[in-house]
Amino acid sequence: AGAETVKRAVELDLASRFQESLVCYQEGIDLLLQVVKATKDEAKKHRYRQKISENYVMIFSDGKYHKQIRIEENATGFGYEKLFQEYLTEIVSEVWVEDPYIRHVHQASKYLLYNFLRFCEMLVKGPCKVKTIHLLTSYDEGSGKSQQLSGLEEIKQSLRNYGVTLNIAFSSSIHDREIRFNNGWMIKIGRGLDYFKKPQGRFSIGYCDFDLRPCHETTVDVFHTKHTKKM
Repeated sequence: AGAETVKRAVELDLASRFQESLVCYQEGIDLLLQVVKATKDEAKKHRYRQKISENYVMIFSDGKYHKQIRIEENATGFGYEKLFQEYLTEIVSEVWVEDPYIRHVHQASKYLLYNFLRFCEMLVKGPCKVKTIHLLTSYDEGSGKSQQLSGLEEIKQSLRNYGVTLNIAFSSSIHDREIRFNNGWMIKIGRGLDYFKKPQGRFSIGYCDFDLRPCHETTVDVFHTKHTKKM
């Protein structure tokens, strides 16, 4: 499976489909590394390591990749699935979310907790096999703190029913907004997860389907940082 994935990556690379090829290279290398770890024969293990080193690891040696997406004011078609799905390969098992404004729905910028819940629903649906989500955010101000904690705890308990652990931490100095997957992809959104506009009404198009929800203007930066561990 690893060899076939890398073969596909080479084909995509030759076709100048560099982003897709990078995903395949990443997945193929991880599959091949799993084979190396499971091999008991030291001679075979050495040959596998050498082959991976010679042919594939150099692809990620500089660890650099950057793509920028500009979301225009009132643009549609940028639901979480559309934005994140291509980076959520089957090997993704751990996710880090840093966003200072995962707060209760009564705040001026509404639906923040619901946005995070929707993001979690996407992770649960796959195709990735997420087991752990780490959330770093800031406390809600004033009377909203208890509702914020209650809402996050409810999400945490619900995720547990799907075999997913949600670790929650708070910081008063957090400003950056970024999402990281353990396959090396990192996404920075100017507005964090809260780039959707408030729906016109509870029964208006776009209330349930985020692909149809108008967006605020924002910029999405996608990076890739590969850290190949020596065995």
